[in-house]
Amino acid sequence: MSKTAGDLFESVRGPAWPEVRHFLEVEPEHLLADRALLETLGLKRTGPNVVDFGPAALSRLEAVIEREGAARKAIEQVARANFAAQAQTHVAALDLMEARNHTDLARRLDAAAQARFGLAGATLLIEKPGGVPFGWRPLESGDVDGLLGENGLTWLGPVPRPEVLFPPQTVEAVSSVALVRLSPYSPVRPALVAFGSSDPEGFTRDMGCELAAFLARVAERMVERWPILDPDAA
Repeated sequence: MSKTAGDLFESVRGPAWPEVRHFLEVEPEHLLADRALLETLGLKRTGPNVVDFGPAALSRLEAVIEREGAARKAIEQVARANFAAQAQTHVAALDLMEARNHTDLARRLDAAAQARFGLAGATLLIEKPGGVPFGWRPLESGDVDGLLGENGLTWLGPVPRPEVLFPPQTVEAVSSVALVRLSPYSPVRPALVAFGSSDPEGFTRDMGCELAAFLARVAERMVERWPILDPDAA
């Protein structure tokens, strides 16, 4: 004797799937006649004993396409942002190469940081003893290693010593920083470039530093063109 729908659902725990599957195979009209259930399952009946899985399959396909489209748009946005940043970096490098002296270089770097990259500012710093060019910030001996770590090349993240890295008019606007070591002259005078962002997430430790490092290398090569005069050496 074949089971009825009532027989299958007498158990409090409900029927096992093999029983349900067997019941639907033996008496499929219970499912085919229940339009509400078919709509809930995303199915529809197209003919005798035929169930159209098109809507459910199409829904899944549309979801996949939507996810892939969103991922593609995100990748395209990142690519466009990277391309724009690279273009601005190259223009800024050309501008730095036109600097006439240490002071002009510092001014051009700060202007490029603000105008081309939307930063709060950028500074050039160099350790004492020795002369400190006008427009640069002085550092005490050992400060570069203290900021970057011994032999460290870069630092991205929270501002370690804002009052040292930036002038008073910029300190309050800086919430994150990118520091890049400079090693101009022979013997080397430790120095660095500081790029400050007003966004706490503007520079983070998991970011790359290639573009900032590129500008730092350009500045380093420019610095080596001019000697630093020491006003105390006489």
